[in-house]
Amino acid sequence: MSLPIQVPPKEPIVSSPVGSPTLSSPINNIFQPEKLLFPRKQIKVLLLEGIHEDAVKKLQWEEFQIESLKISLKGEELKKKLSNVHVLGIRSKTKVTKEILDAAPNLLCIGCFCIGTDQVDLTAAQNKGIPVFNSPFCNSRSVAELIIAQIITLARKLGDRNREMHSGTWNKTSANCYEIRGKVLGIVGYGHIGSQLSVLAEAMGMRVVFYDIRNVMPLGNSLPLPTLEELLKRSDFVTLHVPETPQTKNMIGAKELNLMRKGAYLLNASRGSVVVISDLVKALKSGQLNGAYVDVYPVEPSKNNCPFQNELQNCPNTILTPHIGGSTLEAQQAIGEEVAGRVISFIMTGNTMGAVNFPQIDVPYGGPTTHRVLNVHYNHPGVLKEINNILSVYNVESQVLRTTESVGYLVADVNAEASESIKQQIESLSSTIKIR
Repeated sequence: MSLPIQVPPKEPIVSSPVGSPTLSSPINNIFQPEKLLFPRKQIKVLLLEGIHEDAVKKLQWEEFQIESLKISLKGEELKKKLSNVHVLGIRSKTKVTKEILDAAPNLLCIGCFCIGTDQVDLTAAQNKGIPVFNSPFCNSRSVAELIIAQIITLARKLGDRNREMHSGTWNKTSANCYEIRGKVLGIVGYGHIGSQLSVLAEAMGMRVVFYDIRNVMPLGNSLPLPTLEELLKRSDFVTLHVPETPQTKNMIGAKELNLMRKGAYLLNASRGSVVVISDLVKALKSGQLNGAYVDVYPVEPSKNNCPFQNELQNCPNTILTPHIGGSTLEAQQAIGEEVAGRVISFIMTGNTMGAVNFPQIDVPYGGPTTHRVLNVHYNHPGVLKEINNILSVYNVESQVLRTTESVGYLVADVNAEASESIKQQIESLSSTIKIR
């Protein structure tokens, strides 16, 4: 990874017909292998948890070395795999801690092929010069549709009726079964998923209220509420769509469940740490809640066909699914395309737009006579002066710097003949974290 990037001129990008499969990518159309000094064939990519085949093909098209596994890894096994990997692709099960990052000296970036990034220590990654990319929108519709389906399933007790039929029991009853029209849906977390869900729920005749810690624009006739407590008291159905943070851990426990209307329903397709499971079990068995849907759990198996046990099993009118909120072919294909594209763009150009933990830079190409130098450094006073002292004696086509509180990210297009000397001088600075 010692060679700088030579940036060739742009060439026209020919797009495929809408909806048609393609192995090509815009980056590959622009960066032809014979025009590059960047050693793309040396880039090693590890994909875990069954990343969609379209993402795999997109990365293979760039001539990267790909290893794709259907399972997640942890501990020493993950450390060993990462010892010489440049790009790591994961979904939600693989935990990338500071300890794991310490064992990955060559890691350039991480692609989270999902919405959430709480499975990665973002601060540790930033401090090591590793941007983390995700797909914040692509599975929102899939989750929203699933929640609508489960609201109806709970309201009609379809889970219990299905189980009875499979066991040979005919139980035609309307007791405690309801339409969802006119019922109040309380959405906790009005982000990409919550806002889409509110539109779908209103179309079904529901009245929507929501609570979010941010000031967000309500869609349709949805009504923002000032506190979580007020939402719990007013809602017939409460659905959770929040990230895993210290503030959301155990945010729904015995106190909150007792604030809900007697006979209400709780749905959680966000994170397994948000609900205290033992308290939810008590609320279901006591009749405080009329049902629940749970898609996420505090502890989840690392791969399919593993044994699974949880206190919620066999609770009345309780639907359990194995973390499938975003698991549709459409969502996974779109996520694969988006995150793979971001990873390729970063590897080939240094573009960090869309990174969740890194300064955002997208610089136009400097031209065929330039090399691109990418430098991540500690954001200390005097660093920019040191770098400018180096660059000032050379021809610099462009230079852009963005910073966070702890790191700075510099992208410079410099004269090709001087690029190696510039790289070596910047690399020798004590403030440098990474340079290529």
